[in-house]
Amino acid sequence: MGRVDIGSGIRRKLPAELEKILADSFYIRTTLVRKNGTPRTIETTFVWEKGGDKIVLSGYPGKRDWVASISRNPAVTVHTVEFEPWFDIPADARVIRDLDEKLPRVMAFIENWALRPGFPRARFKLLLGAVKLNRALRLPWWGPFIIAKRIFRAMPCVEITFTGEPVRRDAGGPPALSEQRDGRPY
Repeated sequence: MGRVDIGSGIRRKLPAELEKILADSFYIRTTLVRKNGTPRTIETTFVWEKGGDKIVLSGYPGKRDWVASISRNPAVTVHTVEFEPWFDIPADARVIRDLDEKLPRVMAFIENWALRPGFPRARFKLLLGAVKLNRALRLPWWGPFIIAKRIFRAMPCVEITFTGEPVRRDAGGPPALSEQRDGRPY
């Protein structure tokens, strides 16, 4: 994938195998704790800056109950999904709601997503370029930028910092996704 800047700092050296997996993956699973104390494993898209100790989870605009769970209990475990060997990584999550802090992370997430095959790169490159220019010039959110601001505001943004040593899981694969609960989309 391409280089992104999510404001990550290097705190520990990750195993080379894990770095390759994070660089080449698009999905990650995260186990968090629900309000009732039970674990829940979700699968989301993410972005990781090569060499860093943070990933950012985001996605389509809208409320997510997993974001609410993470804001109540930030201790999570990140699980690699797409390549072997699999890794489990203890981490702390932080929900980012402030638009000025959120915007660079969400932009990096979208830019990473745009690297996927079949994504309309030219249109998104133009749109993101316009928003970046608007922000660099510190212009007001006016005209079509108001729509962009609403979309960015509504996108979930969770920054996850790896806090412990990754544990290699050679057999069994990542944990299964939690079952959907009635009345909840995911």
